[in-house]
Amino acid sequence: MNSIMVIHPYKFEGRWVFDDEKVNMFQEPFVLGTDVIIEKMTEEIPDAELGFSLAFSAQLFPGYNGELEWRREEMGGNWYYNGVLDAEGWLSPALSRYFESPPKKIYLQFKPKAVYKVG
Repeated sequence: MNSIMVIHPYKFEGRWVFDDEKVNMFQEPFVLGTDVIIEKMTEEIPDAELGFSLAFSAQLFPGYNGELEWRREEMGGNWYYNGVLDAEGWLSPALSRYFESPPKKIYLQFKPKAVYKVG
């Protein structure tokens, strides 16, 4: 597996979701606090609800601007804590599509989605 993965969350019917064809997921929702963490972390990203880039890794990487710390397992998913926001969020069993086991820390980078123009 890659050490840094990237997804592009966006809002669909008022909820943060993401698609990732590589792992066969479409409109996978962020729920139970992760949606609140995303909302706060994207406040400064223009039009984030239309899509932004979220890089994540179990290893430190240059430019990371967020961090989640593992707390506990529940119902096949895992609870993580963001100390800066003093917020907890649940990551669904979909996490296993990216990591063999839940990492103790997940480093994040929230940034605007790159727009490429051809021609």
